[in-house]
Amino acid sequence: MKKVIIAALSVLMLSAFITNAPVKYSVDAASSTLTWKASKVTGSHTGNVSVSEGNLDYADGELKGGEFTIDMTSITCTDIEDAETNGKLIGHLKSADFFSVADNATSTFKITKVEKIKKNEFKVTGNLTIKGITNSLSFPATVKEKNGNVEAAATIKVDRTKYDIKYGSGSFFDGLGDKMIYDEFELDLKLVAKSS
Repeated sequence: MKKVIIAALSVLMLSAFITNAPVKYSVDAASSTLTWKASKVTGSHTGNVSVSEGNLDYADGELKGGEFTIDMTSITCTDIEDAETNGKLIGHLKSADFFSVADNATSTFKITKVEKIKKNEFKVTGNLTIKGITNSLSFPATVKEKNGNVEAAATIKVDRTKYDIKYGSGSFFDGLGDKMIYDEFELDLKLVAKSS
């Protein structure tokens, strides 16, 4: 009888282990979106940048980990209609004053910790790398399984000065007046990931 009980417990433990093993879902770049918003004293600009690849680890209704890569060469601006002015802004964003895209074609985010807040809601902590500089940041995220996919959504606030992007920053330069650009910019992330 004792052997039967031990065997039964072993089976239950093995089943629990199998059930809890995270499933790796591959990010569908075509279905995922990443929009940005940067503000200055006189207004703001918005645009898009593409997520090129990534994955989310998910099990038993919970996010377990993951990472994704951002294609910095894909930066666009959506609020400036004049093509010449739009092009000048994008060129400036890609220059050494901002993201140095020629030398840093991608940025990455890798999850290091996930804390469940309640069903489908989590506090995500991870390492964001921009221009080869890595900093840890945390943000709330909504993650759920839908139609066999995992969908994640989050609004992420990033202090650009931590990545050596100081152009127009009132934290480093005096007398900028209405040319000052705020240090924080916002990323609105929506990932769709499919089971591999």
